[in-house]
Amino acid sequence: MLAVRIPDEIETRLERLAALTGRPKSFYVREALQAHLDEIEDTYTALYRLEHPAKRWTLEDLENGSDLGRSAKKK
Repeated sequence: MLAVRIPDEIETRLERLAALTGRPKSFYVREALQAHLDEIEDTYTALYRLEHPAKRWTLEDLENGSDLGRSAKKK
C-alpha cells in the first residue's frame, strides 16, 4: 500500500474524473505511473550517471588494450 500527498487541485481533478467515469481515483494514479515511470527512471538514471561517471576510454586506449584488465598489445 502507498499513501501519497498530492496538491488539492490535482485531488479535485482526480475526484472529478473518477465521478465522471465511475472508476476509482487509484485507477488513474496507476495509469499515470505506468505511463510515465519509465521516463522518470530514465531521467534519474541519466542524472546519476552524469554525476557519477564511469571509467571512459579513448579509442587509442581500446586499440592498445590499455587499462582493460589485461596487458597492452605490443606494436
